[in-house]
Amino acid sequence: MINSQTKMRIAARRGLGLALGLAWMLGAAGLRAQNFTQIRPSPPQLEWQDLEFGVIIHFGPNTFLNQEWGNGTASPRVFNPTHFDPAQWMRAIKAAGAKYVVFVAKHHDGFCLWPTAQTDYSVKSSPFEQGKGDVVGAVARAARQYGLKFGIYVSPWDRHDARYKNSAAYDRLYEAEMTELLTRYGPLVEWWLDGAGSAGHVYDFPAYLHLLREYQPNTLVFADMNLMKWGDIRWVGNEQGRAPRENWDVIDRSGYLRWRPAECDTPLHRGHWFWHAHDAATLKTLPELLQTYQRSVGRGCQLMLGVAPDTAGRLPARDARRLREFGAALKKIYGHNLAPESEAAVSSAGGNARAAVDNDPATFWMARRGEYAARLSLTFQHAVTFDRAVTMEWLNRGQEIESYRIEARINGGWKTLARGTSIGHKRINRFAPTTTRQVRLEILSAAGRPAIREFQLYDGQGAP
Repeated sequence: MINSQTKMRIAARRGLGLALGLAWMLGAAGLRAQNFTQIRPSPPQLEWQDLEFGVIIHFGPNTFLNQEWGNGTASPRVFNPTHFDPAQWMRAIKAAGAKYVVFVAKHHDGFCLWPTAQTDYSVKSSPFEQGKGDVVGAVARAARQYGLKFGIYVSPWDRHDARYKNSAAYDRLYEAEMTELLTRYGPLVEWWLDGAGSAGHVYDFPAYLHLLREYQPNTLVFADMNLMKWGDIRWVGNEQGRAPRENWDVIDRSGYLRWRPAECDTPLHRGHWFWHAHDAATLKTLPELLQTYQRSVGRGCQLMLGVAPDTAGRLPARDARRLREFGAALKKIYGHNLAPESEAAVSSAGGNARAAVDNDPATFWMARRGEYAARLSLTFQHAVTFDRAVTMEWLNRGQEIESYRIEARINGGWKTLARGTSIGHKRINRFAPTTTRQVRLEILSAAGRPAIREFQLYDGQGAP
């Protein structure tokens, strides 16, 4: 149950939310209208986008029942991993190149993987560690042991608890569960809100958000645009790990503009998130994973790859091996940036061109004030061969580049290798292997002063 102090805090937050909403309505007429280029990311959003690749872990009663969605009627006693080893998960995840993990602490079946005081439908009613285990805590410790940031998924939809039928009662339950998770497991990088099954149910999302900001002010909220207006991260719209070629971080939701970068979620096994027996044929191939990386991270989005431990509590050996292969392939392709070997020059007098080709995303080159087009030219002492370019926009001032072109000097003329619209956090352009001594990135148009963190060239020939 929620104690009286917690009830008072929640009531105060709701009152504050109403007051802020009223103040916004009263003052709206005097506010200057915003446009897309005036919206900028918060520091936590910039840090999150730099992580680029995360893993979401599904584990629970469904694992033992060979199903994806439980209905909340399974006995807690089915949950009993015999060789629970989250450190083994993290070694494979780390080897894949991921920077953080999000753990599914409660799926739609309502089963809690931490010893919550809010319900008996949890690990404390299972045989696991004689009812004294804490899966969330063990996973959080293992993630941090291997240098991975940690986040939590808690399904709003609860198919077990009778309080779900009463929105107000369920809000109190969900907030109490949130409080436990927000205060017990250290800093959280992401709070993952799944909208599945919630049609027709009204949640007090403002109260949830106020609670999150009270205990974890730097944690970013993932949610579908239609589920939650105030989220920090958005669903890209599919579970194939594929973003659109043109990708903008500012989203307009009925006149409400917000910086809300996309996350591309997709499971390691085609078609399912939880472990299933005899499913070797669904494991994605290395070329499939590399294509997913190209279509997610390579289009300015976050890649969220789903992995699933088995009934023993370990990642299957073939899954762990595929993750290691994925990480090794990424290192092979993007391990040697050719750009720092060049001499760099810009058509603009603003900034230092070397900052865009120094292999350091912490530095950047920016065109001078009043310039909305610019050119960054690279000249090599000897001819180099490459088949892809990586371009990163400096986003502290917002996403401003609207069109660009990459060219190489071939047989005395300039040949276009790639062109596009948005760049955003990162754009990977692939093309036929090209050998040349001169390459240039042309910013054809921008809403403000174009700024480039990195322009990189790689030879990925021979990669899967």
